[in-house]
Amino acid sequence: MTDTLHTPRPEAEGQFLVAALYHFVSFERFADFRQPLQQMCDDNGVKGTLLLAHEGINGTIAGPEDGIRAVLAFLRSQPEFSALEHKESWASSMPFLRMKVRLKKEIVTMGVEDIDPNKIVGTYVAPQDWNSLISDPDTIVIDTRNDYETAIGTFRGAVDPNTKSFREFPDWVKNNAALASKPKIAMYCTGGIRCEKATAFMKEQGFDEVYHLKGGILKYLEEMPEEESLWDGACFVFDERVSVTHGLKEGEHTLCHACRQPLTQQDLLSPHHEDGVSCIHCHEIRTEEDRLRYRQRQHQIDLAKRRGERHLGS
Repeated sequence: MTDTLHTPRPEAEGQFLVAALYHFVSFERFADFRQPLQQMCDDNGVKGTLLLAHEGINGTIAGPEDGIRAVLAFLRSQPEFSALEHKESWASSMPFLRMKVRLKKEIVTMGVEDIDPNKIVGTYVAPQDWNSLISDPDTIVIDTRNDYETAIGTFRGAVDPNTKSFREFPDWVKNNAALASKPKIAMYCTGGIRCEKATAFMKEQGFDEVYHLKGGILKYLEEMPEEESLWDGACFVFDERVSVTHGLKEGEHTLCHACRQPLTQQDLLSPHHEDGVSCIHCHEIRTEEDRLRYRQRQHQIDLAKRRGERHLGS
């Protein structure tokens, strides 16, 4: 499913096009590809993070529309990425500070050897068919994201593993005998990549009917009318927008720059909240030394803002 249709720019907002992408493929020359890809992004004013590994590519980039289109065309001109998929949304300001192309052991880290979604994977389910699957009483619905992501939004009735990293997911599965209580397992994540590995792992563990949401939450929020949606809340995204809602509109969450947890507008009213220093999630675990260091960093960020600049530590 290569996305060839362009997402229209929302009226009166969205000056930067955001492209989330991943592709599992045998990519032996990944290390040699890092510099040409970095240069292509730099030359086109594109920022974000792209991960390269033997198993493929993963990441999110943002920039002027022409720049993003140029980078995507460059990627698809490579034989390994000719079938690359991506998902689009818009941001009212540049959601990244720099461009990083990084070499990794895995493009999404599960920490289990020999999990290859190109060999075994769950059944893809289109957003239009997802509601029917997860409403089936014979289905267990599993959110494969981490706890700080699930805290601000999830599908109704979904099981939350409460993991702090994707590395914890395999042990959670092995320690949950109840997962075998129903014949169908439906899994979802932000853009689809974690479910590629999660469903492959589940199949290798002997689960038969394993399904995952094609394109992830982002595709569901883009295509499913809000009045028909079974999604509650917002979807955490890994950039300065922090969250998106139905129609991929920017959410109202902000980020605690001390602990990286998403914050609601109500959280900002807490006496434990101090910009760049602490929030309701991390106030109790911060030392006075931590707070002093964070206040000094925040001071530099504030000075940069007054100069009309963006501080790299923000």
